[in-house]
Amino acid sequence: MGNLYETNAIDPHDGLIAATFPPADVFHITIRKLSAAATLKRGSLLDVSSGTGGDGLFVIHGTTAADNETLTANCILAEDTAVGTAADVTALAYRTGHFVENKLILKADATLATGAKEALRDVGILLSDGVAI
Repeated sequence: MGNLYETNAIDPHDGLIAATFPPADVFHITIRKLSAAATLKRGSLLDVSSGTGGDGLFVIHGTTAADNETLTANCILAEDTAVGTAADVTALAYRTGHFVENKLILKADATLATGAKEALRDVGILLSDGVAI
C-alpha cells in the first residue's frame, strides 16, 4: 500500500518529489518561532539545531546560528505552515525521499552547499536536478 499522506494530501504534480525511491516518509517536527510571523512553504529545506546552544528545533536553511549552536540540513517541509512569534509550531516534514534540488526553498540569499547536501544524504534524502517539461 502506498503512502496515504502522499496520495491524498499533496499535489503530486508540483515537481518537488523526483522519484518514488527512497519513499517520501513524513514525521512531526517542531519549528522555532520567528521574530516576524511568516508562512513557510512546502519544499522549505529545514535545519535542525544542535550543539550546546542548540534547542533541537527546526529553522529554515540559511538561518544564522546562535552562539554554540550548530544548524545542520535535516528535512524538507511537507506542507505550508504558518509560524508565528509567540510559540513554536508543530509541522510535517519529509525525513526521507528523493527530491528535485531546484524546487527546495531556502532563506533569501542562502545557498545549498556541498556539506548540506551530504548531511541530507546521510539522513536518507536524495537530491536530483529537475527539468521542467
